[in-house]
Amino acid sequence: MSLLDDIEPVQARTLPVILLLDTSGSMRQDDKIDVLNDSVAEMIKELASVDAGHGFITLTLIAFGGESAEVIHKNVPVGNVAFTPLKAGGKTPMGHSFTLARELIENRDEISSKAYRPTIALVSDGLPVPALAGELEALIDSGRGSKSSRFALAVGADADRDLLAKFASGGGVMEASEAAEVRNFLQWVTNTVTQVTLSIFDSDVKSQSVSDESIARLQRDDAF
Repeated sequence: MSLLDDIEPVQARTLPVILLLDTSGSMRQDDKIDVLNDSVAEMIKELASVDAGHGFITLTLIAFGGESAEVIHKNVPVGNVAFTPLKAGGKTPMGHSFTLARELIENRDEISSKAYRPTIALVSDGLPVPALAGELEALIDSGRGSKSSRFALAVGADADRDLLAKFASGGGVMEASEAAEVRNFLQWVTNTVTQVTLSIFDSDVKSQSVSDESIARLQRDDAF
C-alpha cells in the first residue's frame, strides 16, 4: 500500500443553489409555468457559464405539485444539469418541499461543512395544500437552514405572503404581479450567486447589483 492510499480526497468547497418551485395546477394559468421553465433554463445556462466547469456552483431543483414534492435534480454541478421543462398540475404540497430541502442541507454527505451557505429560492402563486404541519419551522429553525440565504417570490394575488415572508431571510418578499416578472426574480437570484462566485474567484471583483452584506453572508467562513 502506498502513502497515497492513506490520503483522503479533499472535498471541493461548493456554493449550493436550491430552487423550490410551485408546479401546482394554478401555475398553468396565464402562462406562468412556461415563463418559469424558460427562466429556470436561462438561470442554469448563465450559472453554468460563470462556473465554467469548476463544479463550484451546485443546483438542487425541487418541484411541488400534485400530491407531493419531487427532487428533480439533487446537488448537481450546474454545468451538468440537463433541464427538462416542468409540468403543472394538482395541489400545492409546499410543506413537503421544505422537508426535502431540510433533509438535503442537513446531510453532510451531500453538502459538506466546507460548503458556502446555500441560496434557497422559493417561487409560489398560492396557498399550501395540505396545510403546513411544522415543515417550514423545521427548515428555517434547523442548524443549517437558519444559516442559509433564503429568498421568496409571490406570484399573483393568491400567494401566501405571510408564509413567504416567514420563509425569506429578513422577511422580505419579492412580488410578481404577472408571469413575466418571474424571470426578473430568478435573474436577481442568478446575479446574487454570480457576484458571490466572481468575488470568490477574483477578490478584486466589485458587485454592481448585489450588496456587500449579501456576499458576506454567503462567504462567511465559520463552519456550515
